[in-house]
Amino acid sequence: MDRNKFSFKSIPGWVYTLAIFAVLYATGLHTEVIGGVQRLLLATGLKNAEMPTAPKTSTPATLTSTSSPMAGAGFQMTDLEGKVVAFESLKGKVIFLNVWATWCPPCIAEMPNIQSLYEKVGSDKIAFVMLSVDQNGMDKVKKFIAKKGFTFPVYLPASQMPEEFNSPAIPSTYIISPQGKIVAQQNGMAEYDTPEVIDFLQKLASK
Repeated sequence: MDRNKFSFKSIPGWVYTLAIFAVLYATGLHTEVIGGVQRLLLATGLKNAEMPTAPKTSTPATLTSTSSPMAGAGFQMTDLEGKVVAFESLKGKVIFLNVWATWCPPCIAEMPNIQSLYEKVGSDKIAFVMLSVDQNGMDKVKKFIAKKGFTFPVYLPASQMPEEFNSPAIPSTYIISPQGKIVAQQNGMAEYDTPEVIDFLQKLASK
């Protein structure tokens, strides 16, 4: 028997693993695969978003005050049709702001549950802002959203990102009151399609 004869059994397991990851990265599928694994983690309920026990209430004076600027004042966004939208135009509504990117596996992992949340709390008093930070990525973002079939509103920055929304990690999610104040913030992926989040948004919108 020729002991020098090649055999696949002689190849170390790590070589196969490396080859699989190389193919995934070469084809761009690694983001989807990792996102899928992280989606399974979200399904366990271990990463549910943490909401305050109750929405912060405002006094009548605060509700009628126009001197206090809202979070993100002056920020401009572009929707997927190319229309520029002023973030301040959403003041008076509860804003669910999620900062994400197509190359971010945790972002991809949580987006289906955000879509489900969007469908359940559909209201003219609650605005969803899915803000992509893909660099020069309008076409890429449009193709991604179309492929996934998401219907929530998607935007890209049209001006410098406000300091309030700068986070050391993405995805990052902010819930902003009708008065323009950040009342909840989540850094990293989370499950948002929960009774707690739905109740929090609806109560905040009814204030």
